[in-house]
Amino acid sequence: MVATPIGNLEDISLRAVNALARADVIAAEDTRVTARLLEHHHIQGKLAAVHEHNERRAAEWIVELLGQGKKVALVTDAGTPAISDPGGAVVARARASGFAVVPIPGPNAAITALSAAGIPDEPFLFAGFLPAKSTARRKALAVFGALPYTLLFYEAPHRVVECVEDIAAVLGAERRIVIARELTKLFEQIHHCVVGDAAAWLQADADRQRGEFVLLVQKSVFVRKAAEGDWERVLAVLLAELPLAHAVKLACKLTGEKRNTVYKRALQLAQHVKARRR
Repeated sequence: MVATPIGNLEDISLRAVNALARADVIAAEDTRVTARLLEHHHIQGKLAAVHEHNERRAAEWIVELLGQGKKVALVTDAGTPAISDPGGAVVARARASGFAVVPIPGPNAAITALSAAGIPDEPFLFAGFLPAKSTARRKALAVFGALPYTLLFYEAPHRVVECVEDIAAVLGAERRIVIARELTKLFEQIHHCVVGDAAAWLQADADRQRGEFVLLVQKSVFVRKAAEGDWERVLAVLLAELPLAHAVKLACKLTGEKRNTVYKRALQLAQHVKARRR
């Protein structure tokens, strides 16, 4: 498992270069992308495609190669394999067959962004890509936002504006966000603002919506309220996005309040909302 550059082709370790040079086969997410990396570092290697559409099938022939004593290097287009990228199924199949899986560490977009974000040293949660549809995305944000961590997301350029709008709607417009785009590349940007201003900043310049994004979102207001014991505020936010039972369970975990008390209040709030809709 060989980590490769997320942008700048020089961001690769000597160990990774040597591993690619010694491999009998280089299994790559996109052989065209990896070919450019190999050419840059004067490496000649046999490339084979392993991507999200053929990963499980590819795992079988990779195990066959390993059984023949071959060395296989698995890479993705950028960063560390199997982190929001293909690779996990291959690793599982190889390990189940008794073969050694060796990680060769290197670049990772989420950690790269976090290191330059200037966020206080506190726990963080890497959630990868959020769901593509707004309804599912908001439900996921409600769950993640209820946790006392800085949140790290990947996002695609064509969805990034909608994504930050949903973050503002679910987690609150006053929460701080860091937008990191095109990390290690020519047009790298790391922008700090409140979530409520994020969509406008992205829309102010079409170039700001290009490239690969890492979004880092600090703790939301209702998580801080939870620490202060304001369980009703926590419950109300969770109920807006989650089924009653799930909202009650999370509210109890966050605040330490007794379940019977929270459940009783949840029923009252749900009945109030139902009455308003009539």
